[in-house]
Amino acid sequence: MKPFSHILPLLFVFSFSCSGQIEFTSASFKMTIDSRGMVTEMSSTASEKNYHYKDIISPIMSVWIAGKAIMPRKAKFDSGKNVLTLTYPGDIKANILVQQKESHLVLELLYLSEETVIDLISWGPYPTTLGETIGETVGVTRGDDFALGLQSLNAKTLGGYPWNDNDAMPQLDIFESGNYSDMSEEGKRQVLYRVEAAKPEDFGSSLQAYTRNRNKRRIIKNWGKEQYVAEPFNDGGLAGSKIALFGVAENDALETIGKIEVAEGLPHPMIDGKWGKVSRSASGAYIIMDFSEKNIDRAIAYTKQAGLKYLYHGGPFKNWGHFELLEESFPNGWMGMKKVVEKAEANGLHVGVHTLSNFITTKDPYVTPVPDPRLAKVGSSKLFRTVNIHQKEIPIVSPDFFKQMKNNNLKTVQIGDELIQYGSVSAQKPWKLLDCQRGAFGTKVAVHKQGDKVSLLADHGYKVFLTNSELTEEIAKNIADLYNQTGLRQISFDGLEGNRSTGMGNYGEILFTYAWYNNLSENIKSHYIADASRTAHYFWHIYTRMNWGEPWYAGFRESQTEYRLKNQKYFKRNYMPGMLGWFSMRPTTSIEDIEWMLARSAAFNAGYAFVTGFEAFEKNGYTEEILKAINEWEKARMANVFNLDQQARMEDINNEFHLEKINENMWNLYQVYSYKFKHEKKVKQPGKPLHSVFNFENPVEQRTLNFILTAVGSNISGITIKIDNYNKVNLPITLKAGQTVKYTGGDKALVYNENWKKIRNITIDESLLKIGPAGHILTFDCQFSGNGNEPQAKLELRIIGDKEAVTT
Repeated sequence: MKPFSHILPLLFVFSFSCSGQIEFTSASFKMTIDSRGMVTEMSSTASEKNYHYKDIISPIMSVWIAGKAIMPRKAKFDSGKNVLTLTYPGDIKANILVQQKESHLVLELLYLSEETVIDLISWGPYPTTLGETIGETVGVTRGDDFALGLQSLNAKTLGGYPWNDNDAMPQLDIFESGNYSDMSEEGKRQVLYRVEAAKPEDFGSSLQAYTRNRNKRRIIKNWGKEQYVAEPFNDGGLAGSKIALFGVAENDALETIGKIEVAEGLPHPMIDGKWGKVSRSASGAYIIMDFSEKNIDRAIAYTKQAGLKYLYHGGPFKNWGHFELLEESFPNGWMGMKKVVEKAEANGLHVGVHTLSNFITTKDPYVTPVPDPRLAKVGSSKLFRTVNIHQKEIPIVSPDFFKQMKNNNLKTVQIGDELIQYGSVSAQKPWKLLDCQRGAFGTKVAVHKQGDKVSLLADHGYKVFLTNSELTEEIAKNIADLYNQTGLRQISFDGLEGNRSTGMGNYGEILFTYAWYNNLSENIKSHYIADASRTAHYFWHIYTRMNWGEPWYAGFRESQTEYRLKNQKYFKRNYMPGMLGWFSMRPTTSIEDIEWMLARSAAFNAGYAFVTGFEAFEKNGYTEEILKAINEWEKARMANVFNLDQQARMEDINNEFHLEKINENMWNLYQVYSYKFKHEKKVKQPGKPLHSVFNFENPVEQRTLNFILTAVGSNISGITIKIDNYNKVNLPITLKAGQTVKYTGGDKALVYNENWKKIRNITIDESLLKIGPAGHILTFDCQFSGNGNEPQAKLELRIIGDKEAVTT
């Protein structure tokens, strides 16, 4: 039997007695520990199959001192009091309350002797042979017919293992760098976000949680700094650390987590009267656009036209911290937002706003004119000498915290009520902050005495300050107050990682979201949608789903496509509603791009954020068609009309589809076979042809070949399309750069400008574009004119497949 490599070295050697087995059971799960407090069995009561991996030492709970894990050497259970007593070297004793419930077991640390010298306690890791599907965040590992799970039952019990002193769970790139060589290659591929309560292992998986003793000041690596102060935090200490363990049929795992939430008083948010994790509405698409008190009626109209239920503002705030609204959009402040919400609700819509969690803008009252003492601090020193109001060089005792320039964006120190920005730190004694700007961010310049504390403020690349643990919870309450007073129903906790400024990693993030949840009115708690670009084990119970924004460096089809698709596997194995992220509609967005995105939404039953604005709607010639397409696709998806074969085909990003409404409960789905080509301006020897030859295939019966032709970087004219060296189509038009000619059958093709506004139509002989079910050759030629950069003609051939009726 061997220990987990990451909890060595141990402080003692065990004897391996098999006597004195202690059994704990729920209706479907049995856990057995031996007389030393080692787990020996995690089995199904129905099949009696043991899923515990026997070749790994598995303590029910370890204590840690000076970075070393100490395992128990004796276990005794008082069945009358339901208390398990563990004894460790040095006569350390732990009392654990064990509650055996129908759906799960509860383990709660009631008492720990010598707690002041113990750094943390860890539950497990519990090694299991299950590993077919591992929900690393939710804490469930599954096989074909059985699932084992661990749930942290309060915020201070972190799902995971103390891999890092800063309590930030390891990411995929850490595993790829080889820091965790014990993880299988398949395990590495599975881990997209942070390994927490469940972890892939060569033998299957492990389940684990821990609680850190935060009674001491620590210096840790954090927030890009080699030295960062984690201040003491009073959360009751190690006593109260609490987990649930369960084992159920694989199909019952999610339902069991819901039962645990209700039984143990965990957050259990509802949507439309259903638990958020099983509500269809949890993955609903929504519109993001910047509305105001004046134009809310137009925004509501667009949202209803798209058939969506949520209207979301991407940035309504004048500041972050106090969350005052922009006067030009909301002259009546929070009350103005309340009226907007009420108007939307009267139209069957819910309203949301985007936040940056604990980010604090430099014009917020927490910063200016008097900076809050609870702004997050990297660390502090003292003034070496008294500083007058004119000094531009600030003498300090130690430079250690201040010379850390990574992730030091604002270079700001706080001395009393003054903020001071500095340019650099002197290279040698006497240590000084150089090139200082006094009274930064509207604070008051003052005299500071020798020995006064000088602190480096933590900040973010968005040019904002951050919070300590107390201010973290206060700002979360500010957001809750906004929601309670206005009736807002949707939120995104963007920048949630900023709460690592507390020095508590995941715990800081949980403190923020849990404080927000706890300060919500019951009315808002009963129906809200919350998402974030990241999640954590305990946060899983509070938030609805993951979703994220992005830099739109390309169109729908290219922008973060691989990331979007990988996310779906992560969501599925962690019982999360599917989401595809944000998509930005521009004046140039085509209806084909929209349907490409909508087919991916249907493939994964995943919602999305449709980011747009009044200008995009007004300028895009396809706005009506786009809103109608969103309406019909979303209605069909939420009605679950697409079969598994259709969804599988739509998962392939190279496949395109069109959905046609028949009536309120029926649609025709068409697969579109798309072939994309480029004809570029060529320079060849005299006599050599300049045309391009493309091969494509028609996989269905006889069809009319559709096409979309766009001039890029130059005007094109003299356009000819020849099919199979026989039928020749001449397009009697000059397309200016950015213009498109589009043919979808019949005797006309339409010419559009770059925003899809119709310019004119041209006559087409449809008979020349009839093609049979076979491979074909297309010859394309045109003349380029003008001095555009890299001129080309982009040609997309589109063949409409057979109709597939779908119905509710």
